Amino acid sequence: MPDMENESSKVSRAEEIKNQANEAFKAYKYGQAIDLYTQAIELNSQNAVYWANRSFAHTKLEEYGSAIRDATKAIEGYYRQGAAYLAMGKFKEALKDFQQVKRICPNDLDATKKLKECEKAVMKLKFEEAIAVPESERRSIADSIDYRSIIVEPQYSGARIEGDVVTLDFVKKMMDDFKNQKCLHKRYAFQIVLQMREMLQALPSLVDINVPDGSHLTVCGDVHGQFYDLINIFELNGLPSEENPYLFNGDFVDRGSFSVEVILTLFAFKCMCPSAIYLARGNHESKSMNKIYGFEGEVRSKLSERFVELFAEVFCYLPLAHVINQKAFVIHGGLFSVDGVKLSDIRAIDRFCEPPEEGLMCELLWSDPQPHPGRGPSKRGVGLSFGGDVTKRFLQDNDLDLVVRSHEVKDEGYEIEHDGKLITVFSAPNYCDQMGNKGALIRFEAPDLKPNIITFSAVPHPDVKPMAYANNFLRMFQ
Repeated sequence: MPDMENESSKVSRAEEIKNQANEAFKAYKYGQAIDLYTQAIELNSQNAVYWANRSFAHTKLEEYGSAIRDATKAIEGYYRQGAAYLAMGKFKEALKDFQQVKRICPNDLDATKKLKECEKAVMKLKFEEAIAVPESERRSIADSIDYRSIIVEPQYSGARIEGDVVTLDFVKKMMDDFKNQKCLHKRYAFQIVLQMREMLQALPSLVDINVPDGSHLTVCGDVHGQFYDLINIFELNGLPSEENPYLFNGDFVDRGSFSVEVILTLFAFKCMCPSAIYLARGNHESKSMNKIYGFEGEVRSKLSERFVELFAEVFCYLPLAHVINQKAFVIHGGLFSVDGVKLSDIRAIDRFCEPPEEGLMCELLWSDPQPHPGRGPSKRGVGLSFGGDVTKRFLQDNDLDLVVRSHEVKDEGYEIEHDGKLITVFSAPNYCDQMGNKGALIRFEAPDLKPNIITFSAVPHPDVKPMAYANNFLRMFQ
């Protein structure tokens, strides 16, 4: 009898905690919600709702691997698991889960609708694969673009590039136009992106940056289409120039609905002065992410279909890593599944492709640090998690002092981990208009390269919601 009462008490307590977790979830406190759902599961692991709810909270934090693992614990989790696969662009895997949902709930109209949409997505993917040109026969989209032949209409009053040179006056005028929600003429957009293509194509996969004594370099993390926050960074820290250089560490686009403005601004500064700004590839500079999270739809809406293909190609030319003064190693995601990786191995990566699902390039773009030693599965379902011992060995093997990475939203805009040897910097404040986080940037001054971290809050932007151009199918699960 006491055992039954104790079990009943556990079930009752689990429900109370689940309700607290639900309230945390409603308040966008997803990390807190995960902790509470975990407590409920420990008290009553047979309640499938707890597993499914925790899966959903992991999905909100983009921890798709954890979401998938939780989803397998409950029948209801097939739905969440499908959504997590979908968020990673794995449409075929998602289809299997929605087929399972349909089998379990054959009369559920919502399940039927989502299964049909998923079937359409897979059919489209198969069609694209069927008509795809083999890599050896593929021509660059740039070969078919002659921007000089594009006529600028007399009534166009926006920023203009005179001749072949992108000037600071042009960039300032373009940014002012963007702030007023005006578009750049396609002629000049093509000119900027094509010039970037040539410039990036000539760079190695790992770029060495030299900061002279007495000078500085500012490192920014994810911007994610938050153009008005990017402008605020420049107002706080100065415009990019040879004397005030920046390194933007990937994930320039997607999520935020001003990604076109962000990428054209960053590209224009690079065209204006190559040493004023360095750009690294993030996991969102890829076709699969852009198709789902908004950039592809935004480009199609604001520019044209040809730009979709052009940006996809140019993103493949972005460098994967930077080393500052042979001391600080900067990558978007994280470190590797094996020890002994040298900088020469990273320089040797053939990056001119869509990111693979495994290997050094994948791990550079997707991995995350973990608080405990060793390595573990990725909470995202791609890459891995790595501990402070992995960071320490990598730095020792390459005679470096510090790893700087981005890739994760942080409440204060940054986090220092692994005994001070790893810093995460994230520069999109109030991410997706709901996370309430600060943004941050890091100023490194030579010769000591001591990181000076500056935080900032979000600024207002026009009433265009995040994910406004995102895949309609994905928005069914938001």
